[in-house]
Amino acid sequence: MKHFVSAGDLTRDAALGIFRLAADLKQGLKAGRRPATLAGRTYALIFEKPSLRTRVTFEVGINQLGGRGVYLAGHEIGLGTRESVPDVARNLSRWVDGICARVFNHSTIEGLVANATVPVINGLSDYEHPCQAVADFFTVWERGIDLTNLKLAWIGDGNNVCHSVILLGAVFGADLRVACPPGYEPDPRVVAEVEKRGGRLLVTTEPDEAARGADVLYTDVWTSMGQEAERTRRQEAFARYQINASIVGFAKPSALVMHCLPAHRGEEITDEVLDGPQSVVLDQAENRLHAQKAIIVWLSGGEV
Repeated sequence: MKHFVSAGDLTRDAALGIFRLAADLKQGLKAGRRPATLAGRTYALIFEKPSLRTRVTFEVGINQLGGRGVYLAGHEIGLGTRESVPDVARNLSRWVDGICARVFNHSTIEGLVANATVPVINGLSDYEHPCQAVADFFTVWERGIDLTNLKLAWIGDGNNVCHSVILLGAVFGADLRVACPPGYEPDPRVVAEVEKRGGRLLVTTEPDEAARGADVLYTDVWTSMGQEAERTRRQEAFARYQINASIVGFAKPSALVMHCLPAHRGEEITDEVLDGPQSVVLDQAENRLHAQKAIIVWLSGGEV
């Protein structure tokens, strides 16, 4: 596969191959081994949105693999304003070996893919966040949990991260439950794709129904970047959808609590749960580094 645009792009074998590659890279890094897989290669890192985890993990990961990342802020290149997306893609393809883009509109990712002659990685769009989902399922997989029998409850906004999580969950045949207020469900196109792949998906308005017997409880902020004008309305709509000790009590005693971060503490999740013994949020954040390195190596056709 030349590009990585959607979590649904992956087959089960491809995803497991990326997980094994990420585990090898993670173990090797801790042992002091840094394979120069990307020696002499340069990646353009386009960021229309501010970032902590995505920017650091891509820049550091490319560096650890012997390559170099060139950071391009959205206001510097003016995607679609100062210069068209196709022209940006065509120019960058003459200079770099790959493009990672964190953008607002998913159509920007599609425009880059349609016109670039080098691999394009979706670092986040308003429709999906596939690198996050790969890191998330890698975090569960490395604990020895059978992904085909996984029960994952998403509680909160049916947003871009939710889309990627349920698409990748469908690849493994996981039992997926999404609890959202009315009007905030996942995009019907994503739901249809999950069902087309044979995924087991329940969309409900009841958080306790989703959480009951779950192996994983997952949430994200109620108000994402670009939705700030909706903040008051969203806080009212999502008031019942907080992951707290009560909701955790419906899940299995061994359940993991996940959040892609940044977190709005006291809103979608309490401090008690976010910092508690079942939380794996920092493992998820660390694994962004290893998972994205594996994705880059995989797209580059390289070996560890």
